[in-house]
Amino acid sequence: MTSSRSDTDADLRWFDWDQLDRDTLYALLKLRSEVFVVEQQCVFLDLDGRDADCRHLCAFDAADKLIGTLRLVPAASGPVALGRVVVAACARGRGLATQLMQEGIRACAELFPGRAIKLSAQEHLQNFYGSLGFVTRSERYLDDGIWHVDMIRD
Repeated sequence: MTSSRSDTDADLRWFDWDQLDRDTLYALLKLRSEVFVVEQQCVFLDLDGRDADCRHLCAFDAADKLIGTLRLVPAASGPVALGRVVVAACARGRGLATQLMQEGIRACAELFPGRAIKLSAQEHLQNFYGSLGFVTRSERYLDDGIWHVDMIRD
């Protein structure tokens, strides 16, 4: 686990799967479910069997409450992926999503130098990811009832 303080006063910490204690894991899965399943009204299987192979970036507020997360999905070759980017409703509008993504991009460059980074973006977030250097590489497609596009950052 590594930790850094961001401009939003969020404490950003990386975890490998075996470093996630049960309370942090529960909070991570709860937050993803609250946003992706309940708020976005999207019935899908978030527990896709890939989390154990990922590094997880967690953002905690001053009270040590989880307020954001993303996962870095490694690949043996080709692009690595960032996904499951989520910010709690109480922490939106303060730049936390940008900081999560910037830290994710930094970690990808450190761990997988020279490799592209891919993501499957909800269509309405193309401009956000575009501002971070990602370029749309697909037509829009439905994924669990939500329009997405594939994006890549070389």
